[in-house]
Amino acid sequence: MFENEIRKYDEVAEAYKQTIIVPMGMEQFRERNEVLFSCHSCGIEGNSFTVDNTRELFEQGLGYYPVGKTLLECQEMGDHFAAYEWMHSHLDHPFDVTLLKEINRLVTLHTLPYKVPNATPGEFTTVDMAAGDTVFGDHELLIAQVPKLMESTAKAMEEKKAHPMILAARFHGFYEYLHPFRDGNGRTGRLMSNFILLHFDLPELIIRKEDREEYIGALRQIRTENTDEYLISFFFNKAMAQMKSDMGQKKKANRPMFFF
Repeated sequence: MFENEIRKYDEVAEAYKQTIIVPMGMEQFRERNEVLFSCHSCGIEGNSFTVDNTRELFEQGLGYYPVGKTLLECQEMGDHFAAYEWMHSHLDHPFDVTLLKEINRLVTLHTLPYKVPNATPGEFTTVDMAAGDTVFGDHELLIAQVPKLMESTAKAMEEKKAHPMILAARFHGFYEYLHPFRDGNGRTGRLMSNFILLHFDLPELIIRKEDREEYIGALRQIRTENTDEYLISFFFNKAMAQMKSDMGQKKKANRPMFFF
């Protein structure tokens, strides 16, 4: 299953590395991804920052306060920068519960105390959870499954049991089903999925906020239809669309200009 998607993705990813990543250089490429990924990952959760707002905050720090944005949004974006940068500097960290908790701690460090004063960043929820029209299961039963999820994913990564994109999507689906933290589960899960891709030296997946409904729908299929095929297809399709868009922009920008 997914043989066609794997073949197409691998071809596009290799072309992307040679066309975009290598000429741009890893440092600049990573900074660009940090801005785009942070903007869209936080945007999926309701943050109203634009890409330009996010870039300005990235460059100027919390001294930059865009008109019409809240301090909470600024703090949320700053926390995402910190989590992203920590992840990139710890790509040799075992894929375990300690990694998961640290990513969530950083993602929610300066916002959780305002949202849920009695909760601790990086610690599992102590109450049952709900999000929108979704009611999650008994929190103690769900949290008890987290170590097994981390262990089985780490083993699958080590043994290369499936294509990295499939591993990233399946982990993401299972993790979001468990929903173990009081806040930041989506941002944490998307960072962890990219940790898997980076482990295999593949470009990060940036799920755009414009694709939120399709993304949520793919996750919902895991609960309603007991299948992650929709989410895996979503991951492959959005990753390829992202890379093709970047290469298309570069090709268009390379056209000769006709001046006066």
